[in-house]
Amino acid sequence: MLKIDINKKLHGANGDMDLDVNLTIKEGDFVALAGQSGSGKTTLLRILAGLESATGHISIADEVWLENKNVISPQKRKIGFVFQDYALFANMSIEENLLYVNKDKNLANELLEITELSELKKRLPNTLSGGQKQRVSLCRAMMNRPKLLLMDEPLSALDPQMRNKLQGEILSLHKKFNTTTIMVSHDPSEIYRLSNRVVVLNHGQVINDGQAKDVLLKTSGTQKFSFEGELLDIVKVDVIFIAIVAIGQQLVEIVVGKEEAQDLQIGQIVQVSTKAFAPMINKK
Repeated sequence: MLKIDINKKLHGANGDMDLDVNLTIKEGDFVALAGQSGSGKTTLLRILAGLESATGHISIADEVWLENKNVISPQKRKIGFVFQDYALFANMSIEENLLYVNKDKNLANELLEITELSELKKRLPNTLSGGQKQRVSLCRAMMNRPKLLLMDEPLSALDPQMRNKLQGEILSLHKKFNTTTIMVSHDPSEIYRLSNRVVVLNHGQVINDGQAKDVLLKTSGTQKFSFEGELLDIVKVDVIFIAIVAIGQQLVEIVVGKEEAQDLQIGQIVQVSTKAFAPMINKK
C-alpha cells in the first residue's frame, strides 16, 4: 500500500498554487496521472522520488519515506524512474547500463528478452533508435525490482507505431513484476490501455479519481462518450463549419453549425460528446 498525503507551494508559469494530494494506492495498481500542463503532475513524481521537498507523509508497505521533516534519501527508496530523455550512460553498452544498477545478469537477460533487446545488449546507446533507448531506460528502471515505478510521459516523443509497441511491453513488465506504477500521460488512449486507475490534477488539486472508463468516458443517458480538449481551429468548408479539437495526442474534426462556430473561441477548452452517434461540441 502506498500512502500519499503531501503539500507543497509551487511558483509556476500559471501563478502560485498549492500542490495538495491525498491518495492511497494499492500494491500492484497502475495509476495514470492526467491533467493540464502545469497542474503539478511531474512535481508529484519528483516528490515521491525524493528529488523535491514537501511537507506531509509518504509511506509504502512498512517503510516511511516522508514524515514532516524526516525524509528518506532517494538512494534508499526502491524506486524506478523513467524520464522522457532516457538518461542512459553513453559510454556503456545496453547490458552495462542495466548491470550498473544491479549485478543480477539473469534479471537483466529476462528484461532484455521481454523488451526484445537481447540481440542488441552489447551496443552503445548512440546506435539505438528512440524507441530502443526508451526500452533500455524502462529495463534499467526495473533492475532494482522497485517497490514503485514512476514514469513521466515516457512515450510522448515516439511515433504512434512505436508508442503502441512499448505500451504492450510496459503492460508485460507490469504483469510480470506486479510493480505499483504511477505514470504521467496526456494521451487518453494510452491511459485507457495501461492504467486501472486515473487521477486528474488541476491547479495542484485532485479533481477526479476513478477507473479509466469512468473518468475518460463520462457516460450518462444516451451519451456514448465525452472528452475534454482544446479547440485549435474552426474551418469553413463550403456551407459547413468544422471544429478541430486536440484530445490528448489526437485531433478530432466535428461539424458545427454557424451559430455554434460564432460562439466558440480558438484555444478554448471544450467538451466533445456523442448522442445517438452524432458528435456534439460544448463550451466548458
